[in-house]
This record gives sequence, C-alpha cells and structure tokens, in this order.
Amino acid sequence: MDETLIPGTLWIVSAPSGGGKTSLTRALVPRLKDQGWPAEISVSYTTRAPRSGEEDGVHYHFVDEPTFAAMVEHGDFLEHAEVFGKHYGTGLSRTKQLLGQGIDVILDIDWQGARQIRARRSDVQSVFILPPSSIELERRLRARGTDNDDVIAARMRAARTEMAHHAEYDYLLVNRNFERALDEMAAIFIARRLRGATQQARHEALIDNLLNA
Repeated sequence: MDETLIPGTLWIVSAPSGGGKTSLTRALVPRLKDQGWPAEISVSYTTRAPRSGEEDGVHYHFVDEPTFAAMVEHGDFLEHAEVFGKHYGTGLSRTKQLLGQGIDVILDIDWQGARQIRARRSDVQSVFILPPSSIELERRLRARGTDNDDVIAARMRAARTEMAHHAEYDYLLVNRNFERALDEMAAIFIARRLRGATQQARHEALIDNLLNA
C-alpha cells in the first residue's frame, strides 16, 4: 500500500569551524537515501568569495552585499547571520518546498541562526557536534592549509564561543571517530522518522487494513 506523505523535518546541525559538520552532513545524505529516507542539505546564500573548488548553487549561492541586503529586506531568509565579517542566510521558499515534499532539510548553520529558527518554528530538531579536544580542533584547522596563525587563533576563539551554546541543542555528538559519529548521526535522523505518531500517520491505510481486515 502507498504510504501517506509526511512533511520532512527541519534539522539544524552546528559545530565550531573544524568540528566536522560539513563532512558528516555530506556523508549523511547518501546514508539516509540508502535506507529510504530522503534528506537534502540546504544551500545557503553568502557574501563571501568562493573558495577553490566551490561551485555557485552547489556549495553556496554566492551574492554581493547589496543583493543580500535586499533579500533580508524582502523577507527571503528563514535565518541569516554574520560570521567572520561575511553574511550567510537560508532561503525560505526552497526550504518550505522541500519540507512539503517529505524531504528532511539539513541546515549547516551556527548558533545565531539556530536561535532565529527556533523563534519562528517549534518543530525544528538540532544537533551540535563537538571535537574530541581543543588540540585536535586546532590540528584540523591547520591541516586545511588555508589560514595563517592569526586567522587560526581567531577561529579558535570563535570556536569556544560557538561551543558554549551546545546545551541549546537537542542532540550532542563528539566527533572523535568519523565513522562512529556518522553512525550516531544517522541513528538520530532515522529515530525521528520512526516515532509512533509519525509512523501511524505514514501507515494509516496499512494499520486500518490490519485492524479491520
């Protein structure tokens, strides 16, 4: 029997720079798809310049400051924030479209954006990812090979500020081992899909048939 289409869940995933949220969320989507649970990472808008290998519309929607400001004024963002002097925002219309199609939407955003979304929606779920230590976090930042010592020091200060908000999230993961962290994140997403009320709505026809055949 066909399942009833259930709207997707809006997920917030936050972590300090170097915490691994980008790698984990990009590995999570195909993992969920293999198990029949559709999910998509929201493509944010940003005013920062593209990095090597980044594509417009794939990694970010790259826009200039006037365009971003106009979108803020028109109410085009679900949330927006300033990070390291650049602006980032989540498109509102695309997010609503995906959720309406039964697709979970993953927002790779910081605690500022998370607070904005919680103020607007009561159905959002959130995950915070911690590194196993400050030493390992700094090692990961240096391994990128893109920032000088001053930038890394600034990122470490910002990381402490970000991590101070971990208790505001529904779930907390420690990314000590990538595969284990990925398994744990997938378990969180799938458990949300398997809640009793959700499954009852999804399989209403099946349950009716089983009880009344």
